[in-house]
Amino acid sequence: MPPERTPVSEQEIVALADGVTAGNRRVLAQAITLIESTRSDHRAAAAALLERLMPSAGNSIRLGISGVPGVGKSTFIEALGNHVIDAGHRVAVLTVDPSSAISGGSILGDKTRMEQLSRRDEAYIRPSPAGKTLGGVTRRSREAMILCEAAGFDVIIVETVGVGQSETKVADMTDMFLLLLLPGAGDELQGIKRGIVELADLILINKADDDLVKLAGQAAAEYRNALRLLHPRSPNWKVEVKSCSARDGAGIADAWETVLRHHEILESTSELAARRAAQARDWMWSDVSDNLVEALRSDPEVREQLSMLEKATSEGRVPPTVAARTLLDTFLERHKKQGD
Repeated sequence: MPPERTPVSEQEIVALADGVTAGNRRVLAQAITLIESTRSDHRAAAAALLERLMPSAGNSIRLGISGVPGVGKSTFIEALGNHVIDAGHRVAVLTVDPSSAISGGSILGDKTRMEQLSRRDEAYIRPSPAGKTLGGVTRRSREAMILCEAAGFDVIIVETVGVGQSETKVADMTDMFLLLLLPGAGDELQGIKRGIVELADLILINKADDDLVKLAGQAAAEYRNALRLLHPRSPNWKVEVKSCSARDGAGIADAWETVLRHHEILESTSELAARRAAQARDWMWSDVSDNLVEALRSDPEVREQLSMLEKATSEGRVPPTVAARTLLDTFLERHKKQGD
């Protein structure tokens, strides 16, 4: 099956599914390219592929990682990934590159990050451009996660673009949300928004090395105090704050043990099953919203009015709410007539 061609026929979808479940990395890359495609025929093929692979998915620890700029996310993920592989696991890392708002192109193109980890047979690293998707993840991160699980990777790490008010969707698709911070909290806890701290299951102060060890300890103590004022995400888990040095490998084993402990508690209390069920419903409605917007934009009668209404709205002649209602009414009226 040539790598440059995206398969869409039924036979090719079957071959893709078989290749993914067999752990063929080239086929896995091809499958992820298919699900990331925006072409309508590719979307139909991607849906058929996911339907085939869903029974083989779900048996992994899903870990979301976010962090402030310069915190060393790549260094940490590489250190953690190597440790997890040494413990007998297979690790898939889904990294998200920021995309240019002008060209849409990926800014970092991070094939060169995590070099040591990427050379290991038990690891698979897939960088994808974020595009216009908010939440620090790509629009198809959930689907990519399912494919990696079907390929036999039992630890899935999803790395977000950065940290901020919108970088929270990763918490809605993973089992555990790990927040990486720098030594020296201060400045109103480094300006980190309360919302993302409330979502964290584990906070790690990275770069606790050289002369920053003491400062990292102080920062960890400050965050522990701050967490007392926040509502925990889970009734069964108290958020832990630890320090580590990804560069030196210090605290990595402890961080992984915490991830395992968190997973075991969620599993034993049935919270993991409930959380994943809620995530599946959220995924469904997210896809419904995306498909409705696409259908609206591609509707011929809506397109006729779109540029005029956009111009009227930008010039202040028509309120955005009125323009939106007009487009929706046009769309619904046409589809009502088609139904009649």
